[in-house]
Amino acid sequence: MRYMIINKADADSEAGKFPGPEVVEGVGKVVEDLSKAGVLLFAEGVHRSALGARVKVDAGRRTVTDGPFAETKELIGGVMVVEVRSRDEAVEWAARLAEALGSEVEVRRVVEEADFAPDSELYGEPTNG
Repeated sequence: MRYMIINKADADSEAGKFPGPEVVEGVGKVVEDLSKAGVLLFAEGVHRSALGARVKVDAGRRTVTDGPFAETKELIGGVMVVEVRSRDEAVEWAARLAEALGSEVEVRRVVEEADFAPDSELYGEPTNG
């Protein structure tokens, strides 16, 4: 199963400040351990929202809103995608990343083709899978 681990932007990252050496080292160690464990598919940070845009299409009309975006708690600072055996394993890796970052991260299962089958958990009660 693939899971996305999302770390949130904060005021410093939105101001374009690079994280301190302890955070860089801690995250680097988590990425190295994920790679050694053979579960890391990719890990990337993203630039501050001032360099981004939000795109909306409504009734064929496109609206593009340039950043920055005010609500930093809803902004993504970076993502990792891991392929693991269970949600619990993804949560363990996410906990290591959260500790290295000193902040909360979010874990979300990536939708796969099999999830669209009528008997999949997508159509029923969520499981820990």
